[in-house]
Amino acid sequence: MCGIVAYLGDKEAQPLLLEGLRRLEYRGYDSSGMAVLNGKGLEVVKKVGRIQQLERALSGQPLHGTLGICHTRWATHGKATEINAHPHTDASGKLAIVHNGVIENYGTLKKKLSDKGFQFRTETDTEVLAFLIGFYFDTLNSETENRLEMAVMEALREVTGTYGLVAIHEDQPGVMVGARRGSPLVLGIGPHEHFLASDVSAVAAHTQTVAHLRDFDVVTIDRNGYRLKSLSQNQAGLEISQIEYQSGVAEMGDFPHFMLKEIFEQPVSIQNAVRGRLNLEESTAQLGGLNLNPQELREIDRIVITACGTALHAGMVGEYIIESLAHVPVEIEYASEFRLRNSPMDRRTLVIAVSQSGETEDTLGALREARRKGHRVLGICNNVASTLARETDGGVYMYAGPEVSVAATKSFTSQTIIFVLLGLLLGRMRFLSASQGRGIIEAIEALPDQITQVLKQSSHIRDIAKKYSHSHSMLFFGRQMQYGIALEGALKMKEISYIHAEGHPTAELKHGIIALVDEKTPSVFLCPKDGAYDKNINNLQQIKARKGPVIAVATEGNEEIVQHADDVIFIPEAPEYTAPILSVVALQLFAYHMAVILGKDVDKPRNLAKSVTVP
Repeated sequence: MCGIVAYLGDKEAQPLLLEGLRRLEYRGYDSSGMAVLNGKGLEVVKKVGRIQQLERALSGQPLHGTLGICHTRWATHGKATEINAHPHTDASGKLAIVHNGVIENYGTLKKKLSDKGFQFRTETDTEVLAFLIGFYFDTLNSETENRLEMAVMEALREVTGTYGLVAIHEDQPGVMVGARRGSPLVLGIGPHEHFLASDVSAVAAHTQTVAHLRDFDVVTIDRNGYRLKSLSQNQAGLEISQIEYQSGVAEMGDFPHFMLKEIFEQPVSIQNAVRGRLNLEESTAQLGGLNLNPQELREIDRIVITACGTALHAGMVGEYIIESLAHVPVEIEYASEFRLRNSPMDRRTLVIAVSQSGETEDTLGALREARRKGHRVLGICNNVASTLARETDGGVYMYAGPEVSVAATKSFTSQTIIFVLLGLLLGRMRFLSASQGRGIIEAIEALPDQITQVLKQSSHIRDIAKKYSHSHSMLFFGRQMQYGIALEGALKMKEISYIHAEGHPTAELKHGIIALVDEKTPSVFLCPKDGAYDKNINNLQQIKARKGPVIAVATEGNEEIVQHADDVIFIPEAPEYTAPILSVVALQLFAYHMAVILGKDVDKPRNLAKSVTVP
């Protein structure tokens, strides 16, 4: 989490830094700050709250200079206060750093520096790192040419933990140093100017030439260009790539919130996820990026899907899809648990790591643990240049486009449709007939129009949300492929409306959950016409018998459900493996409208940030 932007060039830094910071605010909005070298010294401005607070402060106190760093914070160590905001300075006040990550041994380092007489001002691990770099800077000869670079490298050799950082010092006013371990940092290369940022989106409007730093890389930028070194034994080297920037892609347009825009983009994002991947002639899917030949795919005996949050819920839906279509055993693992446990897996087990950003720390840890044990690992992500994409053996890109709102929507449905493609590919290699494969392809191709039909019910769903906006708690129920959707629907509700919500398998109702049912607690039942429909109705009636309000998500044309539920959201008729995508779109709209009605900040929910790059 947290967002970093740094600039060195021949233009005024402040407007460029603010523009980049706005594009990264989804990474954290507890506080923000900026430091600029103005030719006379270092100037720092920090404010608690959203970036608008910093902008207001800078409008009355502009920072002039062509070298600067800035940061938007999601608090880890220390409260969200002005003094804890970044940038942090060293004891001399001449050095400033911005940092994303966690310094795990900051307590030990703080004691070491305290014993040398240093007095700290904040509760943060980043200030300790600033003091440590400043300490090494001051021990070096003032004539040392690469003084800041050497100080950063010397300090980082003592650090245990993760970091994406940029440092500047007023005694070297034409230099900035960036470093990365476990937290993304991208170098933007332009004519007579360079950027460092946590995400390409912060610099894409100004340069399309970028390079993603690898773990242990240290880059030093001056007026003449940049040079790269490494803290590891690996030889340093950057892979330069070109990115495509489309003005307005990450803008809201006519929508009031990014979340609503991204919900309505799902017909297109689904098309993008499947484009070029359906082989009509052979009635199968084609996923060349897997880097597995047909024989290797047939030899897979077991799949383990590992992810966090929304991506984990997509994996849970994917578990049922792949087992149903391909008859390959699938297990789901929280990435945070997988990376720590000693899970027995034979050599024919395939691990699939799922992450929208490709930078989720726990998911990367699970990926590395699987590879350490010799397993082939595939990735599903939305970022072609991410760490996950670089470290997996192959995978599938989502092509969902930028997702700015913290609450994931289109990334979830893109991940889910990719699991349908995987199920189709593996199923056709095992037992699915050509006619069955064609039927699956037809269902996939029908999805964009079916999603559009669900989106047309937005006003109806808003009316339902208004009816239940007084609720303090909600229950979500689903079976089989809809169980993961129940979990995701509950997650969306609590993420943006702050209403307590739980997702459960429908059949677990009588195993304790029914004790929560009362006339003030609505239950959302996912009950399309599938193999579990009659059982779902039975459980729904048990809720009604206890005066619990029921909202049903059901298949169009089902008149029976109207007699049982208080309110109904209809979705088009679809097979079991694509119906979850239609159900979740309805629940995304339900959560969105609930949050708007309650006056919540939909795109920037409290305590949350988009990309969890610290464990």
